[in-house]
Amino acid sequence: MIRDADRLADLVATVRAWVRDVAHPNEDRVADLNEVPGDIVSDMADRGYFGWSIPEEYGGAGLTTEELVILALELSQCAVAFRARVGTNTGIGSEALVADGTEEQKRRWLPDLASGRSTGCFALTEPEAGSEATAASTMARKDGDSYVLNGMKCYITNAPIADLFTVIARTDPDIPGARGLSAFIVERDTPGLRTSPPYRMMGQAGSPVGEIVFEEARVPAANLIGGREGEGFRTAMRVLNKQRIHLAALCTGPAIRMFDLAFAHAETRKQFGQPIVEFQLVAALLADCQTEIQAARALVLETARARDRGEDITLQASICKYFASEMCGRVADRAVQVFGGAGYVADHSPIERYYRDVRLFRLYEGTSQIHQLNITRQTRKARAL
Repeated sequence: MIRDADRLADLVATVRAWVRDVAHPNEDRVADLNEVPGDIVSDMADRGYFGWSIPEEYGGAGLTTEELVILALELSQCAVAFRARVGTNTGIGSEALVADGTEEQKRRWLPDLASGRSTGCFALTEPEAGSEATAASTMARKDGDSYVLNGMKCYITNAPIADLFTVIARTDPDIPGARGLSAFIVERDTPGLRTSPPYRMMGQAGSPVGEIVFEEARVPAANLIGGREGEGFRTAMRVLNKQRIHLAALCTGPAIRMFDLAFAHAETRKQFGQPIVEFQLVAALLADCQTEIQAARALVLETARARDRGEDITLQASICKYFASEMCGRVADRAVQVFGGAGYVADHSPIERYYRDVRLFRLYEGTSQIHQLNITRQTRKARAL
């Protein structure tokens, strides 16, 4: 749902200009530093990028799902680190509070997330609980007016720099699976909480990912999201359903950027006396990229509209994430092929960095294989109605 078309068009134009004038010239700088520099973070905060999907009454922009994905398509047409720096705040790092937090919890933490004063992250995955999220074993033991957390989370985006952690932990050890899980907000300065240095990764330089360890970390009972135990998995799924649409847009943006770079190269690179875009096999690679990008974009926008209409988009969200992430990988591979040797050499083109960066899309927020299973399961469920 688009509430004000003119206002949204202005936002799109300013984000597009920012990506062109700020993000693209600083991609190598971010890769060299392995972080998004403070001046760029401050600029993004001043522009409101951290609070896009946080309601206006808590300092955010209150974007609808459709508005959010339209802007995400623009912001993600650059190195992944830029959108990842703000993405947890305007996505999984705040959505649990937006969806299920009490009014007191929302007023306490959402304004800092919306402004960028605090960085959030979403801590669900564990060494033995990835695709099987209901196997989470991090424990939250009730002790008076507090919970005491013990356990470890891994592969958590922005964990090394986060100020607020949305943590899924088991409050009832006697209830296996989803029903024993609860969601908490844990603050950085909580005694007993520590985070690892950022992992060394294949790609996505500048986007810190790491581990969170809880050792007798005492968290006030008031930090239990929604104030009720046993709702953590439900909260996590609400977060992920929206985030999967958002992430599908964030997969499509880099594909658009890679396609633009590949097309420009094909129009200027000459072999046998003519631009390589005129060769049928190169043209076919580009045509396949354009077709799949347009299909992903249309799918994401329609699913976002369905969510805004209040429809159950569990199946469609999985389809979006699965198709867009796989599409992006195919576009990356074709773009390297169009560039030839220059696509493999970092000194000649940013394509090799994008190729490495986007590989992760097919793994997080549910692997492609998990989404294939979920798509089939949800389809069977719908057919049985």
